[in-house]
Amino acid sequence: MSLPFVTLRDGARVPALGFGTWRMGESARRRAAEVAAVRLAVDLGMTLVDTAEMYGDGEAEAIVGDALAGRRDEVFLVSKVYPHNAGAKSAVAACERSLKRLRTDRIDLYLLHWRGRIPLAETVGAFERLRRDGKILRWGVSNFDAEDMDELWAIPDGPRCVANQVLYHLGERGVEWKLAPACRARGVALMAYSPVGQGALIADRNLIALARKARATPAQLALAWLLAQPDVIAIPKATQPDHIRENRHAVDVVVDAPLRAAIDRAFPPPQHATPLAVN
Repeated sequence: MSLPFVTLRDGARVPALGFGTWRMGESARRRAAEVAAVRLAVDLGMTLVDTAEMYGDGEAEAIVGDALAGRRDEVFLVSKVYPHNAGAKSAVAACERSLKRLRTDRIDLYLLHWRGRIPLAETVGAFERLRRDGKILRWGVSNFDAEDMDELWAIPDGPRCVANQVLYHLGERGVEWKLAPACRARGVALMAYSPVGQGALIADRNLIALARKARATPAQLALAWLLAQPDVIAIPKATQPDHIRENRHAVDVVVDAPLRAAIDRAFPPPQHATPLAVN
């Protein structure tokens, strides 16, 4: 089955199932396998690739740059800037370093990795300068809760934000209380990082039982459930070829009304506001 797409507020269509690179670039011994993993994901149509200057202290971006050599135009490239690098001048310098490591002349979506001490208005101004200069095509944020988004939307050019990357999976549904509806109303896509958890979720006996009935693996069902949510992009990270292919086939899992109801019973949606979960 072909991949579903999410349309961003500026009209760009991106795959709802992308590929994450968190924890890549931390070992020279794994580098060749990690480059191959990115290439395989793109081969399979998971052409939204997410990285950050933080990952592997820039080495994850370098891995992505190597993997995309000769095929940059096939990919929607996402990277993130450290909060302490998000100032008027420092954000421009950080972006230029990322561009060099990524071996490209533009980043499709540039995110503020999390909030820091630099005022949001200053960061937005830097992002807008980068956008006007063509170094980034659009920008967004990461790890922003509903109140953070309200503050962002209230400043000049804040409504130009197209995405908010947050921790979101079956075991962490708190964003559904207020954040997800608010973002949806403003045309801001949610990008779900760690969409299959960090191991505990796919070992959950309830998820295993539900996946068995759906003729899927636990990871596939967790991803399929996210892909069934409106305006949500999932970015699982994997380096083993079998895991990458397994994730890709999550789009073949049908989450119908009875299965959705069973999932809600096993993993209930939030009944009250909770602090934004982060990894």
